[in-house]
Amino acid sequence: DLELIAGQTAGMVGADLRNLANEAALGAARIGAATVAMADFVAAIEKTLLGAERKLMLSPRDREQIAYHESGHALLGLLVPGADPVRKVTIIPRGMALGVTVQSPVDDRFNYGEDYLRARIVGALGGRAAEHLVYGVVTTGAENDLQQVARVAHQMVVRWGMSPRIGPLNYSDDGEGSWVRQRPYSEATATLIDEEVKRIAEECFERATRLLAANRAKLDALAHELLERDSLNEDEILRVTGLPAAPPLAATTLSPIPATI
Repeated sequence: DLELIAGQTAGMVGADLRNLANEAALGAARIGAATVAMADFVAAIEKTLLGAERKLMLSPRDREQIAYHESGHALLGLLVPGADPVRKVTIIPRGMALGVTVQSPVDDRFNYGEDYLRARIVGALGGRAAEHLVYGVVTTGAENDLQQVARVAHQMVVRWGMSPRIGPLNYSDDGEGSWVRQRPYSEATATLIDEEVKRIAEECFERATRLLAANRAKLDALAHELLERDSLNEDEILRVTGLPAAPPLAATTLSPIPATI
């Protein structure tokens, strides 16, 4: 299914696709297949994007927490308007991650709306929000998510003028023309930037928690299915939750960023 492969590899250049096809061929050769099948490409995409599978002995408690964490990401990928399609969710450790939710846009885009960026932050906070909602405590599993949140929120404030308190200004520092990097703004502005980045993150976390609380039964169902099967594809996620893919944004949708959470 070349259309499906294209949808899951948005942003890849020719060399990336060549490596992907080679990895799929190697996978087929390992099992003695005469042709390269769709399953080989799916496995190659997962290995390329997520890393190699790791064999870890996880306790039942750890597996359950990871299942709820990833279910929080996946469920918000269906509930938040404009979210990129959720392609797969798994609690099989890969690379440095204990579980992974894969989202990717349907095509290549290069411009981002503020509503889309906020949707990205809400989705990235889905794992932390699910942990807090279900257990009342949080874990270290959201480290990469929180890095992504800080990066996007900071860029919204300092690069793209998406803070009403900062205004339509660009305070980013590319360091060009100088050996000494210096912030192009005052300490007072730096404090204001910190406050605005925190405000955006907290507003998005509150939205993530509210959405998951309102859909707690779907969150439980998805987590329990993950514990039974380890991995779910896009169709299986939709079936378990009974939800359609995320609706489009009310305004004209600009450009999603390819994402792996």
